[in-house]
Amino acid sequence: MTTDQPDQPAARSEFVLTLSCSDKPGIVHAVSSFLFMTGCNIEDSQQFGDRDTGLFFMRVHFSAEGRPAPEKLRASFAAVGDTFRMDWQLHPADEKTRVLLMVSKFGHCLNDLLFRARSGALPVEIAAVVSNHPDFAELAASNDVPFHHIPVTADNKAEAEARLLRIVEDEGVELIVLARYMQVISDDLCKRLPGRIINIHHSFLPSFKGARPYHQAHARGVKLIGATAHYVTAELDEGPIIEQEVERVGHELTPKQLVAVGRDVECQALARAVKWHSERRVLINGHRTVVFG
Repeated sequence: MTTDQPDQPAARSEFVLTLSCSDKPGIVHAVSSFLFMTGCNIEDSQQFGDRDTGLFFMRVHFSAEGRPAPEKLRASFAAVGDTFRMDWQLHPADEKTRVLLMVSKFGHCLNDLLFRARSGALPVEIAAVVSNHPDFAELAASNDVPFHHIPVTADNKAEAEARLLRIVEDEGVELIVLARYMQVISDDLCKRLPGRIINIHHSFLPSFKGARPYHQAHARGVKLIGATAHYVTAELDEGPIIEQEVERVGHELTPKQLVAVGRDVECQALARAVKWHSERRVLINGHRTVVFG
């Protein structure tokens, strides 16, 4: 007597393909045909055609039988990419982004990102923490993350950035997150790492520049506290915006309470920006971004 065993589901791997190119007929058909011909199944697909720029953006989450190597899929898709002159990337869906966190004296965003990464809420691996102050060495150590103290002065800025780049290369860092890092990134570093540095700042700009912006805002009786997460470019605080968060506030709050509200919204906006970037949901569109939900 034999007992029929149910068929076991075939082993499958999941991948994310992102692309941008000039908008023209046939792009979606070419991508879906490629996936069909290679035995893949589309799990989710999103696309956007920007009439202002004439560019087309697409993110496809797909599964494949037999666990094909990403390199093999990339080599196969290259012909499609070349045909449409695409800027494209293909990654395993479960691949975690290697992230380096930079911080100065305010540690709320650093602590929040470390916790989210440790708890699995962020699909990232924290490769290192870099700071121009030694204050958060213990916090990094408690999370088993290497800490690098790189002081920055007007005289050693180039040397400090060279040390930073060595860490990026040695650790295989894909994304740098300025978690309230208060030094200006040089134009040269921005050009060497385009679309790979995310910053967070309050959303009062350009109204309240300089020191103590929350105290300035309190003096003017603001009713909204906000934060903006964006990619870093040579134009200070003007890179493509990824995410923004706001919180309504009242007249009864003190400057200290406004700062606390501001820190909360900064953490929320920055965490979402890092998450979406790491999930390959953000594509740069000139001075703007396309963010697929």
